[in-house]
Amino acid sequence: MLPDPCIWLFHGEGGRFAGGAFTTREKAEAWIAARRLSGVLTAYPVDEGCFDWAHRVGAVTGRARDRGDDAAFVGSFASAVQDHYHYTNGSRTD
Repeated sequence: MLPDPCIWLFHGEGGRFAGGAFTTREKAEAWIAARRLSGVLTAYPVDEGCFDWAHRVGAVTGRARDRGDDAAFVGSFASAVQDHYHYTNGSRTD
């Protein structure tokens, strides 16, 4: 599911922080290919936290619904329904 609007963030394999932020998937993929990077490219909502967006679109289920007051959980939340793509050595693998 693609948040609208969204920004594409690339997290390198084993990285703790995003290595790049892009306005389009095409720009991100060109950078990933040119640098032969491995990691995950994910669409994130703009001006809204991932947990709040996922909750709003009905993608927060089970025990996660009850953790909206848990700062550590919300601050590191990402949803499996966010569009995301995996890369190895600059090539998409999924």
